Amino acid sequence: MLQSLYVKNLALIDETEVTFGGGLNILTGETGAGKSIIIGSINLALGAKADKEMIRSGAEYALVELVFTVEDPAQVRAIQDMELSLEEGQLILQRKIMENRSQCKVCGETVTARQLRQLSEILIDIHGQHEHQSLLKEAKQLEILDAYAGSGLSEKKKRLCEAYRQYREKCRELSENETDEETRKRECSLAEFECREIEEAALVPGEDEEVERAYQRMSNARKIEEAAVGAHALCGYENSGAGSVIARALREIRSVSAYDETLKEYEKQLLDIDSLLNDYNRGMAEYLSGLEFDAGLFERTETRLNLINRLKSKYGNTVEEILDYRERALETIEKYEDYDAYRAALEKETAALKKKAVALSEEISARRKKNAGALSEKMREALADLNFEQAVFEIQVEAEEERLSENGYDRVRFLISTNPGEPVKELSQVASGGELSRIMLALKTVLADKDEIETLIFDEIDTGISGRTAWKVSEKMGILGRGHQLICITHLPQIAAMADTHFVIEKQVEDNRSITRIRELGQEESVEELARMLGGDAITESALKNAGEMKELAGKTKKI
Repeated sequence: MLQSLYVKNLALIDETEVTFGGGLNILTGETGAGKSIIIGSINLALGAKADKEMIRSGAEYALVELVFTVEDPAQVRAIQDMELSLEEGQLILQRKIMENRSQCKVCGETVTARQLRQLSEILIDIHGQHEHQSLLKEAKQLEILDAYAGSGLSEKKKRLCEAYRQYREKCRELSENETDEETRKRECSLAEFECREIEEAALVPGEDEEVERAYQRMSNARKIEEAAVGAHALCGYENSGAGSVIARALREIRSVSAYDETLKEYEKQLLDIDSLLNDYNRGMAEYLSGLEFDAGLFERTETRLNLINRLKSKYGNTVEEILDYRERALETIEKYEDYDAYRAALEKETAALKKKAVALSEEISARRKKNAGALSEKMREALADLNFEQAVFEIQVEAEEERLSENGYDRVRFLISTNPGEPVKELSQVASGGELSRIMLALKTVLADKDEIETLIFDEIDTGISGRTAWKVSEKMGILGRGHQLICITHLPQIAAMADTHFVIEKQVEDNRSITRIRELGQEESVEELARMLGGDAITESALKNAGEMKELAGKTKKI
């Protein structure tokens, strides 16, 4: 549930905070007061595109913060899958917009705008005043039907998606390997040459690193010998080397250690140093005795390294990659030596994968058709409640195998007749803007029980409706608010009367600047706002009485 919204320095808002309630939250206000800024700020916090022009004039940045309370286990798991954490059951989303960039945070952790958009799909469903136009698209109608069908269909679609991916991959392989005989001979000849070249090199995995180390050692043999001889001399027992100095120090300490127990410990330490130095000198002497430069071995090592590097430049960055290249070349030879058998096997695999995808599509289509009937019936009932008393609503599912895709092969169309005696037609041929708003609301109501998203936002979906129809829409919003948190911007008093929590958005002038404010209304203030919506500038006694009766009727309706 969306608990609160905090906005600072955004457009006409200098600073405001709104605490939303459960159920139906209504936002009203005069045209131009800034209602769209409130929804726009929520969208911004959820990752919508930010523009520096949104920053209030004179401010360095704009800030939007949303606080959600998340209790649903499915939502908690989805958030954890994004590797984000909750703070005592709360999720705090923050978006700071500056002139050249924006900064997004979730519970203090920096995230991307893309991650915010992912979160929005988990937490909230925003239905704008123009979104109902999406209902005219067949892709949206398919999406709605599949959402109604639920998790059973979703699992089958996942299997279909994988089967279709494999099928398309085989189709691509078939297309790429459709070559003429001359091309096949040329590619086979090249693969044979490459295999032979790699095989003749008799490479061993890891050999390149070993040969490189040996080459570097032999290339620097003189430098190594000079350094080793010098180090041995400095640590030796001749010409004031470290060994002779340590031996002299040991003799000095021994001459007096009998007089002081403390010196016994230092004598022991010097003995240890002398022993270590002896070991070092013996080891270094042995190393030097084995040092010799073999010109023939160096030449063979250099030649081998050059061969390996030449093969690397052609076939891969390591010996392992070169050997993998050889395996692929062998596969190419095998493929082209019996090309007809290879093509036949590939075509058989492709056909089998297509058959699997078609079979899954058939299962999905059957489930869609079954759910189309159930959804159509529920939609007819919901539309009747929204003053489409004799409307006929049908969902047509047509299977067309040539349309096979990761979504199956169905063409889904919503058909409606709003007038008795008229045949059903596609929504685009029948429904007006106001009718589409009601159809979308009916769908939201029907899908509410299957929707895991708790918070729904409706931005002026009452466009084009009035009178009795507006009251019917209001009743439906009240029903939807029983199981969801609704935040609704409206111009209609019939809908505003149904509010569980009522906010008014006002534009004021302070210090010669326009400022948008939002505040929660008490019961009496809510009635006054309804009277304003009913009667215009002058709030008359009759308008107040009418508003009070409307509020009372809404209260009784919500109790039914």
